[in-house]
This record gives sequence, structure tokens and C-alpha cells, in this order.
Amino acid sequence: MPLDPQFRTVLGTLAAAGFTGLTGGDALTVRERYRTLALSRRGPGFVPEPVAAVADTTADRVPVRIFTPAQDRGLAVVYLHGGGWVMGDLDTHDPLCRRVANALGAVVVSVDYRLAPEHPFPAGLDDAVTVLRWTLARHPDRPVGAAGDSAGASLAAGLALRARDAGLPLAGQLLFYPATDPAMTSPSVRDNGEGYFLTHADMVWFLEQYAPGGGSGVPEVDLLAADVGGVAPAVVATAEFDPLRDEGVAYVEHLAAAGVPVEHVPGPGLIHGYAAFLGVVDAADATAVQALASFGRVLTG
Repeated sequence: MPLDPQFRTVLGTLAAAGFTGLTGGDALTVRERYRTLALSRRGPGFVPEPVAAVADTTADRVPVRIFTPAQDRGLAVVYLHGGGWVMGDLDTHDPLCRRVANALGAVVVSVDYRLAPEHPFPAGLDDAVTVLRWTLARHPDRPVGAAGDSAGASLAAGLALRARDAGLPLAGQLLFYPATDPAMTSPSVRDNGEGYFLTHADMVWFLEQYAPGGGSGVPEVDLLAADVGGVAPAVVATAEFDPLRDEGVAYVEHLAAAGVPVEHVPGPGLIHGYAAFLGVVDAADATAVQALASFGRVLTG
């Protein structure tokens, strides 16, 4: 289907403001640009989605923000934010984590993991493992899942591999438009690599920061080449106009071929990063609702 009209307006507004991609400059410049963009989506009258409680703390020295849902259904989720492994923080993804908490009725532990290039792979993933262990210890009676968007989705998938290998009881994984192929060889990289928010050039730069040498052959980065047998059941959401679309679909097929229960939630008409546009683009809301409902069923068995 064609690009969603509301996203066409969003992209037109960004282009008029001079936006040409997420990268350009050093890591500090890129982070500040991304943070400004994330906060600007909220507008002067923005009111955060109400949850029962929000608390900032540390999980064995890793900063986290804990969201208690308005209606608790006895679940917990470790959430890993997107941002190319270089950008993003607890504030940029605060609205999305509130939505995840309330939609699932889950305590959400949002992880402020270490960022590249100062802390390349596996630092962020190590932090995710630390927080998963911490969350499991504090919620022994709750099913605990892992979720993330973009680079955070790739970290969540890597976390599922680590959890399997360590015998940690991860109940499920929700991956919004993950990066799974550091070689970026799929047709969607060519077809959607310019003009749809995330660019091919952005992804090349992000990977250079996160995994010097490209990450080929490293299971938690080169996910399409990883042995995924026995990982937690997954929900993988993709976007039609995303450079990463095809590798997300390929990861669904990779999981299924290994016998892992997996559901694919396609995003017709959507772009990479759509989960950050909830309340702005109706189709993004609808697709996120579908993905979260599917994930809720995974976590409750």
C-alpha cells in the first residue's frame, strides 16, 4: 500500500525543517539532535499517559526507570530503547514505555544502557543482561519479557540468546523493526534507504560506532546467522517503508525454521520508528496495539 498520508505529512514537515537523516556529526551532536527531535514530537500541551507510578533507580549500577501500570496484570518487561545503539535515553522513550506498561498491564523496566561509540558491543547488551537478572530476582512470580524498538529490538533479540544460554526464564520477546543483518543486503535497504526517516547511510554509521568491524559472525549482532533454537517466543513487528523491513521478515522466518513460536505483525504504509509516533499517526497506533496484544498473549502463555 502507499505511504500512510499522516506519515507523508510528518516526513514533509521534517524535510521542510532541513532534516536529512539521523546522523551527521559526532556522537554527542547526533544524540542531542535525536533528543530534541524526540521531545519536540510532544508539543507544548503534551500530557504523559498516566501510569500508577514512575521511579528512577539503578539495577546493579545500571540506571533504569520503572513504570507501574494503571492496571497491573502481573507481568514484567525489560524495555530497551532504540537509537542506533548511539542515541536515546530514558526520556526519549518515556511515552512509549508508558504505553507498553498500560497496554500489557506490566511493570516496565526501561534500561539506560551504555551507548556506543564510547561503549561499543557488548557493553549495552551486558547491561541488558544485568537488568534482566535484577528484574527476575525482584519479580520471581511474574512472567518477564524483553522488548525493544530498532537497535533496542536487536538488543532484546540478543538478550533472548543470552537468556537461553544462561538458563534465565525469559517469557517472550517483542521486537519492533529490529536490525538483524549487519551486511544490509536485503532489497528493502535499497528501496527504502532514502527518504523514509532512517537511511542506509544512518545504519552504516550506527554499525561502525556499535560494532567496529561490522559485527559479521557475532551472534548477538549478526542475528540472521545466529543459532536461535530454544530462544523465547517472539513477536516481530516490521514497517513497509523501512530499510530494515526485509531483515525483520527474514528473522521471523529464521526463528520459525528453528522451531521458535513467532508472530509477524506487518506495518503497511508505516516507516521505521513508527512506535515513537503514537498519538500522531493513527495507523502507527493500530499496529502497535496489535503487536502489544500479541506480546501480551505470549507472556501469559
